[in-house]
Amino acid sequence: MEEYVNTVLRPLVRGDGGEVEYVSLDGQALTLRFRGECSKCAVLDRCIAWCEEKILLDLGRRVNIVPVRLKPYFWDN
Repeated sequence: MEEYVNTVLRPLVRGDGGEVEYVSLDGQALTLRFRGECSKCAVLDRCIAWCEEKILLDLGRRVNIVPVRLKPYFWDN
């Protein structure tokens, strides 16, 4: 799953200025870290649904994505 996230989902999300990283897979719970534009995106839930559907179509595996949003480092100031 980590390789799939890195080679398929990550380039697609980067195309919109976002960043996605694999964190873990526990049963059907796929935890992904979202950064960049994804950290403040108002429609991240639609992207997550799209990612879940793409994984089901490509890999035949049903997952529930658990998103972790990381705000850009400069927001910490």
